[in-house]
Formats: sequence, C-alpha cells, structure tokens
Amino acid sequence: MGSSGGVYRTGPGTILRITESVEGGLRVEILKDGTWIPGRIGMVGLRLARATVKLGPEAILKLPA
Repeated sequence: MGSSGGVYRTGPGTILRITESVEGGLRVEILKDGTWIPGRIGMVGLRLARATVKLGPEAILKLPA
C-alpha cells in the first residue's frame, strides 16, 4: 500500500480499507457484516476527517481478510 492506503475507522463506526495500485489508482472497500464490499471512490476523503482513525497492525489483524 502506498501513502494513501490503509484501514480506517470513521466516527460512526464504518471501517474502510483503501488500497493504492502501482499506477496510483485508489480502491475503497467497506467492511459490512464481516465482508469487504466495494465502496464509493468519494469515500476516500473520509480518511482525512477528524473523526477518522487509521488502524494499527494489531487492530487490522482482528478484521476479516
């Protein structure tokens, strides 16, 4: 993952996974009912919100793959 990638928890409890391709394209996935589903690309901006926290390695390991 590049500098834009990571796993984030928003204030209301949504968990996002943002991945960056080698070419620089971004993909957003949302954890819903234990499954990662595609999210809207516009959600990538949520990672910058004050209420959003970037999850560390321990927290990420507890999430479904």
